[in-house]
This record gives sequence, structure tokens and C-alpha cells, in this order.
Amino acid sequence: MAKTSPQTWISTTRRPEEFDSFWQQTLKATEEIPLNPHFERDPMRSTPETDVFDIRFTSYGELRIAGWYCKPIGAGPFPGLLIVPGYVSEPKLPKDYAALGYATLSVAPRGKLRSNDVFNPGYPGLLMDNVEDRENYGYRGFYMDAVRAFDVLEARPEVDAPRIGVHGSSQGGALTLLVAALRPDSVAAAAAGAPYLCSMMGAASLTNSYPYQEINDYLRLYPERRDAVKGTLDLYDIHNFAASIKCPIIVNVGLRDDVCPPETGFALFGEIGSEQKRMYPYEDCAHDAGSSVGHAGIVSEFFAERLRPTGIGAAD
Repeated sequence: MAKTSPQTWISTTRRPEEFDSFWQQTLKATEEIPLNPHFERDPMRSTPETDVFDIRFTSYGELRIAGWYCKPIGAGPFPGLLIVPGYVSEPKLPKDYAALGYATLSVAPRGKLRSNDVFNPGYPGLLMDNVEDRENYGYRGFYMDAVRAFDVLEARPEVDAPRIGVHGSSQGGALTLLVAALRPDSVAAAAAGAPYLCSMMGAASLTNSYPYQEINDYLRLYPERRDAVKGTLDLYDIHNFAASIKCPIIVNVGLRDDVCPPETGFALFGEIGSEQKRMYPYEDCAHDAGSSVGHAGIVSEFFAERLRPTGIGAAD
């Protein structure tokens, strides 16, 4: 699906004047809600090397959000990793990361299986949930769930707060960029794969694949609502958060990706404010670029270099 020069594509996303104030107000409203984290050890899933916890915390709108927390046995301090999920995938037990020496939290934002008691627009569904109402658009709380999951991890006594990274692909790539942007002085390193939610209106013109096809479906039914939809999506577009990112970051795209078009990934990469950033484009890969060409090894080395775990299986 990749065009001849996706690197030269120009995004039509525009940063609304109220962008900073909207997100400052959203963060303020969210941070006023006590996290009230609860960690319950899961003896069936724990091992002699790894403690596994079922966790809950309170996020935007006072919804209780679920997650898994896995850490090496012992008191630490351990470097931390926040793992954020894709659009349709469910958060998995991050035991492999714990085995490498990381205290790892895998969050299930609202709508995911273990956090969908109140909010559950479905998949497809989330992208266009309340899209004309920027105050109540579905991603407002979803974004805050990822940010507050980082706060939960950062507050753990066994976690070395200056050594926390964030990682995810697709929607997880978008959330990785979001957390790095909204916690710029706390995130130590980030790895974002095939980032979604970037130049959203442009992406819908580049592909007919879901989830972006949700935009095309909606506007086919309600063409008169295009300006209202673009106004909301620009306010939530990860493209407009990227300049705030300070930490070392790597991004990968597949040049044949018809789910998250590579054009949008390159446009976003150009906006990232970090002085330590690197793009990994994969010529013959689609949306699986992060897993099919050995990129996982690059991610592992990137975090090992910057977070320096010393646990089981990690290099000292």
C-alpha cells in the first residue's frame, strides 16, 4: 500500500488553539481523583522468579481500571516498563519482561475485557465513540488511563522512578507517544511501533482498512459532520502531542502497512521533540513490522541500554 515516497507526505492535521489548555484541564481533573491502587498477588500465575499481581486503580471519570503487574522476586530497585495495548488486543501478562529484570505494568484501559464494566463501545466502535462531542469523546478517558497507569508504576516502592520506559505497537504505539508527551520529565525511554491515531483524517484517506475505515463509514452516513469530526480528531491526534516528547525514542513502521499508513508515521516522527530519536522503516513489512523482522531485539537492546536492568536474564 505504501506510496513511492511516504517520507514526503504532508499531514493535514492542525493543532487547535485550545489544545494545550484542553489537555492541561484534562490532566488536572484526572490527577484530582485519588488513584487508590490495589495490588492482589496471583499465586497461580506467580513463579519462583516472578511475582504476578492483578491490579486496579481509579482513573478519569472515577472508573476503576485493571492491569497486570509482574516484577522480579525481591525488593528492587528495578527499572520499570509500562506496556500499552493495541486496538483489539487484550493486555497480556508481561512475565517475559519481568524475567529480564523489569517491574512491568500491562494496563487494560477502559473498554478492555477487564475494565469494561461501564465503558464498552466495542471494537470497531471506540474510534468514533461520541466523536462530535470533544468533551466526552471516548479517547479522553482512554488516554488518561494510560497516563495514570504510568503514575501507578512510578509510585511503586520497588521501582527506580528515573528508569521507566513505555512500549506498545499500533494503538499501543500511539499511547506510548502520548504518555511520553504528557509525562515528559518522567519517561526515560519509549519505543512506539506502527503508531495509530496519527494524522487520523489523513489516514482515513490513505486506507480502507479498519480501524480508520470507521471514519469513512461515519462520514459516508453523515457527510455534513466532517468539520465537527475533524475538529475533535485534531484535538486528540497524537501528531499534535509529539513535540512535547523529550526522552530517547525509537519508532518503527512497515512501508506496506495498510492499517496504520507509513505516511502518518513519518509525519509524526518529524514532529517528535526529542533530540534522541530514530526511525526504523521496514520495506517489505505491513502492520506486523514490529514482530516479523527481528525488531523486538532492537527494542530489547534499546531499553537495556537506557534502563539497565540487572535482573534474571539481563546483562549487567
